[in-house]
Amino acid sequence: MKKVHIISDTNNRSLKIKNFLTKKIKSSSLKKSSLIIVVGGDGFMLQTLKKNYRLNKPFYGVNSGNYGFLMNRFNRNKTHKKIFQAKKINISPLTMSVKTKTGNKKKGIAINEVSILRQSRQAASLKISQGKKQIIKELISDGVLVSTPAGSTAYNLSVHGPILSLNSKQLSIAPISAFRPRRWKPRIVNDNSQITIRNLNPAKRPISAVADNYEVRNAKQITIKKNKKIKFSLMYDKNRSLQKKISIEKLRKEL
Repeated sequence: MKKVHIISDTNNRSLKIKNFLTKKIKSSSLKKSSLIIVVGGDGFMLQTLKKNYRLNKPFYGVNSGNYGFLMNRFNRNKTHKKIFQAKKINISPLTMSVKTKTGNKKKGIAINEVSILRQSRQAASLKISQGKKQIIKELISDGVLVSTPAGSTAYNLSVHGPILSLNSKQLSIAPISAFRPRRWKPRIVNDNSQITIRNLNPAKRPISAVADNYEVRNAKQITIKKNKKIKFSLMYDKNRSLQKKISIEKLRKEL
């Protein structure tokens, strides 16, 4: 039996599930545990992963939110038994490096996506490059989104980006409400790519760069690259793997 540590969000449903699991499974300290159980929704899981990824331990999510794409379904009769039969997958995040209008440099990591968003009523004016190759000279839009396969069914899907298989070794670059060129379509690039997004008019058209839920305002240049040195280990029930969830969403989109 693995030693586990249980972390939960602070809402009532999460706390009730945590109390239930604590009665079924003995909880160890975070340091001594070999598995971390996270009770909450996708947002809380992302927050917990980023805070604790240096521990190099697997995370099993128990959903107390809405869809819970990164989580497992809670069942009073089965969850505490399934936890120790779950299968592990590893995913790597994106690293976002931002240079602001004032010359400050900030970094963040994103498991789902990096969103570049207009910061005012003015549309963003962006230049996008893949390494030394120019993808688009100027995109006028509400922003652009760079997504991992794990995040391709989230915000990326909402802006009509492609769904990527978990083992595809690809990233999606999707415009958000493109105005010029109006028909600019999402692009798929290799996940070894370094993507650079420049604000062509930071004085008049300020933008924010957001790595999942970490925001940097007044961004001038953003560099995005997959960080293969970091690996998040997520545990899933046998019939609820992340790959299977992605496949189901792909079928729904095709229908």
